[in-house]
Amino acid sequence: MRLLTSVLYLGCPAAERASVEAQFAAERLSVVWADSVHFLLTELQDREMPVILDLSRGAATLQVARELLRRRTDALMFAVVDPRRPDLTTEAVLAGVADVFARPLGGRRVANAIARELAYESAGGGAGPPAAIGADLYALSPAMRDVAALVARAAAMRAGVTIRGEEGTGRQTIARAIHAQQAAGDFVCLDCGAHEFEKLEIELFGTSGRVHAADRSSPGLERISAAGRLHAARGGTLFVQNVAEAPARIQARLARVLRDREALSAESGETIDLDVRPMAAVDAAFDRAVAEGRVRDDLHRRLSVLSIDVPPLRQRREDIPALANHFIREVCAALGLPPKTLSRPALSLLGALPWRGNAVELRALLEGIVRGQTGGRGIGLDDVLAHVRLDGSAGVLAHGGTLRQARARFERDYIVAVLDQHRGRISDAAKALGIQRTNLYRKMRSLRLGRNR
Repeated sequence: MRLLTSVLYLGCPAAERASVEAQFAAERLSVVWADSVHFLLTELQDREMPVILDLSRGAATLQVARELLRRRTDALMFAVVDPRRPDLTTEAVLAGVADVFARPLGGRRVANAIARELAYESAGGGAGPPAAIGADLYALSPAMRDVAALVARAAAMRAGVTIRGEEGTGRQTIARAIHAQQAAGDFVCLDCGAHEFEKLEIELFGTSGRVHAADRSSPGLERISAAGRLHAARGGTLFVQNVAEAPARIQARLARVLRDREALSAESGETIDLDVRPMAAVDAAFDRAVAEGRVRDDLHRRLSVLSIDVPPLRQRREDIPALANHFIREVCAALGLPPKTLSRPALSLLGALPWRGNAVELRALLEGIVRGQTGGRGIGLDDVLAHVRLDGSAGVLAHGGTLRQARARFERDYIVAVLDQHRGRISDAAKALGIQRTNLYRKMRSLRLGRNR
């Protein structure tokens, strides 16, 4: 049987070596025994190998791990600990090892961990693999491979697609990926919750729903203007958000347009083709809105011929290294900086965080890290830890300033938190804040706030 991978093992007791060697060989791993740090470093100069450190000597071996990672930030390192010493497990993770194995050591466990880390490196290192879904979504995890299959299926048809997921999961990115594979026209976005009733109607149709004399020859067709989003989406895609916040009259008009696939031109009065592919971003509350009648059945049917569920980032951790490296390259390019590299321990920590804000939170954290660095090309474990709170979420630094400035920051942060709590739904957020919806819009404009999707 051919051995595929060699590992460099430092500190294994002589009495255990024969057993370890046999278990590793069964998993197609060969072992190079190291009895000194000097031998270990010399071997690593000649060839790249995963390193396993036995921590039976405690802090002394941990110092070896720290020194090795200081010299070789790209080193792939594992630790073997006694299960009766949980303190060493914690110390090993903080020192930067990729994984910790308890005695007795099993070959299958080691082989799987090495294969996983090498796959992470392949996905996240250098320029990274081509994104499987759009520009910044990676389908390395089984959950996202299922999404990629549905994207390919949706791209082969012109029917409506509902893309369901939490805020920040990349629903618009998925919609753009479907659009890019098929549509010849433009990708046009509309947030139904961002406009008052009259403005939303004009934004979508370019005109109000009042019947004009020119419409009497074709009374069943809706009247639209070239100034509206629907006209701009001809031959392409209309991507809508917060559709449940659209008034029933607007929902009815939109459903008719999608059914008829043609409309009357407000400018000429002539019938025009309206081949528009609808897609909608929804969350877990959408089904309740449908059941309560806040989304019309006819519009729901037009939007939901195919449904794609996007898993949260915490359920597809295999995608985090590639996604993190993509965001780092993107942030560095935007700031005019040379591309930085995330160390393996930093990637391991990122992969363990809860990411309640999904990819949006991940990108914000990485941008904060890049902006906070004064120099250097590498981003290590300490850089990430400095921006993460004990609860695993992105840290918020104290900014100081005057009382007026502090109050303004609090007001902004509080409104953002309420909007997040209500998933961007303006009417619900305004009710929770105890203000009118129009006043919330005014506040958002004055504070330059948008709503994450």
